[in-house]
Amino acid sequence: MHINPDQTLDVTGAKCPMPLVKSRKALGELPVGQVLKVIATDRGSIADFQGWARAAKHVELVAQETIDEASGSLYVHYLRRTA
Repeated sequence: MHINPDQTLDVTGAKCPMPLVKSRKALGELPVGQVLKVIATDRGSIADFQGWARAAKHVELVAQETIDEASGSLYVHYLRRTA
């Protein structure tokens, strides 16, 4: 997957709800139209970000991917600020 994020937020090791809380703050600081890449290790973040994108009026979930590494899985979320 090739998406050029404007900013990357590493929330590896953070448990629910912190990946979402930190992402909401970071995305709010970006200009409209920019993309935030969030790297998480919390499997629950997949559903959390999907739900947030459906409920919020200012965020678009551009893509999600899972990267399997020897140390565990990384869950990567790409979010665009829309307003």
